[in-house]
Amino acid sequence: MSDLAPPSSACTGHIQDPASQRLTWNKAPKSVLVIKKMRDASLLQPFKELCTYLMEENNMIVYVEKKVLEDPAIASDESFGAVKKKFCTFREDYDDISNRIDFIICLGGDGTLLYASSLFQGSVPPVMAFHLGSLGFLTPFSFENFQSQVTQVIEGNAAVVLRSRLKVRVLKELREKKTAVHNGLGENGSQPVGLDMDVEKQAMQYQVLNEVVIDRGPSSYLSNVDVYLDGHLITTVQGDGVIVSTPTGSTAYAAAAGASMIHPNVPAIMITPICPHSLSFRPIVVPAGVELKIMLSPEARNTAWVSFDGRKRQEIRHGDSISITTSCYPLPSICVRDPVSDWFESLAQCLHWNVRKKQAHFEEEEEEEEEEEG
Repeated sequence: MSDLAPPSSACTGHIQDPASQRLTWNKAPKSVLVIKKMRDASLLQPFKELCTYLMEENNMIVYVEKKVLEDPAIASDESFGAVKKKFCTFREDYDDISNRIDFIICLGGDGTLLYASSLFQGSVPPVMAFHLGSLGFLTPFSFENFQSQVTQVIEGNAAVVLRSRLKVRVLKELREKKTAVHNGLGENGSQPVGLDMDVEKQAMQYQVLNEVVIDRGPSSYLSNVDVYLDGHLITTVQGDGVIVSTPTGSTAYAAAAGASMIHPNVPAIMITPICPHSLSFRPIVVPAGVELKIMLSPEARNTAWVSFDGRKRQEIRHGDSISITTSCYPLPSICVRDPVSDWFESLAQCLHWNVRKKQAHFEEEEEEEEEEEG
C-alpha cells in the first residue's frame, strides 16, 4: 500500500466565483421581447414608457404578445398609436419566435419569468425582470430608473445567473378497445364488449423553471407513486403528492412544503413530499445529472395529476410515466448586482428570512453584579 503523494500545485484549482458570471454580446442586441402581466392596469404606463424608450431611443425591434395590444386601454390610447404600429406581435403556441429575440424584459411578478421560460423550449435569451408584481423573488429590478438599467444591459455591463431548468418527458398510453366477436355476438351471446387493448405511446416534452408537481387531484385517496432514480426504485410516495424542483423552485412551492432553499448556482434537483403519510419522509437533494422517473404504483387506488410550473395540468394513469432530468437549456437571468447578493436580498425582502428581534445585551452594572456573585 503506497503513501498518498502530496498535492501538486498543478492540480490545485479554484472554484469559479458565481459573482463572476457576466453578460456578453457577440453583437449588439437589436430585438427584445417585452412580457407584461395581464389584467393589471397599473402596468400600462410602465409598459408604454419602456416600449417607447426601446423603440425611439434605442431603435430596437420590440415583440409583444398579440393579446397585450388588444387591451382596450392600449387600443384606445391615441398618443401611443405611432409606437403601437411598430410592434411585432406573436401568438402563444402558434408563432415560433425563439430565433428572433436577443433578450427579454418582464414587467410584473415571478409569473412573468415563468411564462417567459415556457415560450422557449430550447435556448433562452437573457431575461431582465422588473419587480411590478406581488412577490418579486425572481424579479430584482426596480422600474424607477429603468432607462439607465436597460442601457447597462444593452451595453453588456451586467452579471447573470444561469437558472437551471428541468427537461420533462411525459409518456402516456393511448388505449383503443378491440372486441372479440363470433357471428356478431360476444362469447356469451351478448353485444360485443372491450376485451383487449392496443397500446400506443404518446410523448410530450416540457422545459420547467420552478417545479413539476404530482398530486392526487380531486381524489380523496392518498396519491401512491413510485419514484425511480437512474432506473432504481428509491421510494414510494404516499401522501398528497411530490414536488420535483430546481434550485430556483426551492423558494416556491417546495419551501412551503418544508424543503431547504438552495442558491440557483448549485447543480441539484430537489424531491419534496407534499404532506406525506410518514413521519420520516424528509425532502432530499440529488445531483443534477440523474434521471428521475415517476409512475403510479401498481397498488394505487386512483390516478394522479401533474403540472409544470403551474401550467399544462393533466391526468396520469396506470402505464403512464414522467421522466425528469436537468435540461441543457438554462435560463440566463440578469442580476442587479451579482447572483449571490441578489439572492440574499430576495430572501430578506420577499421572504423575510430569519427576521427576529435581536437579543438585548447586558448592561455594565448587571455584568458586574453577576461577576461579584460568581
